[in-house]
Amino acid sequence: MIQISDQATAKIAELIENSEVNGAFLRFGVNDGGCSGLSYQIRIDDEMQEDDQVMEWSSFKVVVDSASQPFVDGVQIGYKEAGMTGGFTIDNPNAKATCGCGASFRTAAYRGQAKKC
Repeated sequence: MIQISDQATAKIAELIENSEVNGAFLRFGVNDGGCSGLSYQIRIDDEMQEDDQVMEWSSFKVVVDSASQPFVDGVQIGYKEAGMTGGFTIDNPNAKATCGCGASFRTAAYRGQAKKC
């Protein structure tokens, strides 16, 4: 299960509302890549896939594909306003190592396909 802070919830709701797409939701998951092996994907989407898992959150849906689920279970998504460096933050209890910018990670059991940042 994913947790989302109040600040992140407000920002996601704003992004979805401003997307002007009917049925938009937050898609969250991981892909191979990044300095540490796996990189986070967080975006507004409106197309469901067959293997998607849907979680109702506040005024929107959070969708995670089944391949990403083991890597993001227990994740806490936050949001910080900090001038030029503000944005979403991700605290992942599954991550055993992360890159310097925090955009990629690896777990104890899976290193992913690391690529230069």
